[in-house]
Amino acid sequence: MKTDVYISGENGYNTYRIPALLAAWNGYLLAICEGRRNTPRDYGDIDLLIKRSSNGGATWSTQQVIYGEPGDDITIGNPCPVLDHNTGVIWLPFCRNNRDVLITNSDDHGETWSTPRDLNATCRNDAWNWYATGPGIGIQLMRGPHEGQLVIPCDHRHDKDYGNGSHALLSDDHGETWRRSGLIKHGANECQVAELMDGTLMMNIRMQTLSQGLRGVSLSEDGGETWSEVVHESQLPCPKCQASLIGDGDTYLFSNPVPPHPPNPEKGDRVNLVVKRSTDQGKTWNDHLVLHEGPAAYSSLLFHADGDAACLYEGGTDDFRDGLIFQRFPLA
Repeated sequence: MKTDVYISGENGYNTYRIPALLAAWNGYLLAICEGRRNTPRDYGDIDLLIKRSSNGGATWSTQQVIYGEPGDDITIGNPCPVLDHNTGVIWLPFCRNNRDVLITNSDDHGETWSTPRDLNATCRNDAWNWYATGPGIGIQLMRGPHEGQLVIPCDHRHDKDYGNGSHALLSDDHGETWRRSGLIKHGANECQVAELMDGTLMMNIRMQTLSQGLRGVSLSEDGGETWSEVVHESQLPCPKCQASLIGDGDTYLFSNPVPPHPPNPEKGDRVNLVVKRSTDQGKTWNDHLVLHEGPAAYSSLLFHADGDAACLYEGGTDDFRDGLIFQRFPLA
């Protein structure tokens, strides 16, 4: 099943980008994204939007604004929601002008959202000149001594010191308070995280510098407080683009655009959205499914019902910014 969820140029927005796909406690699917009103650029009048589906992604509600501020220079973006499976509350961290860190939450499955609150005091270093939550989704830890903790993968930039780095936001009180983890550097950028069977966390990272054309991987054995040195994953090429990673039991899925070799200079590197599967906790990535053969970029994966998976991704015929597409596919 393949559905156009957001079509750029419709409903008052020039471009829709930065997808986040989440299942609410009641089973509804939530498609959250940035709505860029006037241009496709990363800066400008940008709002956080949502559509909801009660039938597994077959149809979607009218889009709603989760949060936005008036003005051509107010950028609200980088959604990275997480569901607290203990309470049913959805927490949605995001950024204002790629600097301030804010968070809102919903206790009615994404229908309404609280007034955002500021997390800068505990989650940002004032020396950083760029900040992005996610983008994508966060996770709740399901095993070990940190069971129940919420983890939001993030990235930042410190131009005067080490350049790009990644980190996580952590909450062990069901979203009431948040703190910043140790750092992953150098060159680390947008990232997604999964929990392995023994409770180890695996961060999969877009490498902005020192990339070797590959994804980076860093591990944490203490619930995300500290992270290992980055190792480049030879099985996962990366054209400097966001990717998605999810894990459930012994099945892990990863998606990102993988251009042909050699790349086609007319189409660029952000083409051919590929999903890979690992059944040994990321040691090997064997299965390979091309979800979208044309222009494609950012994506967000989800384990669906009845042995299926789903992905919300940027894709189109002429440009990856044509819109956001939902596609459901069998794990087999």
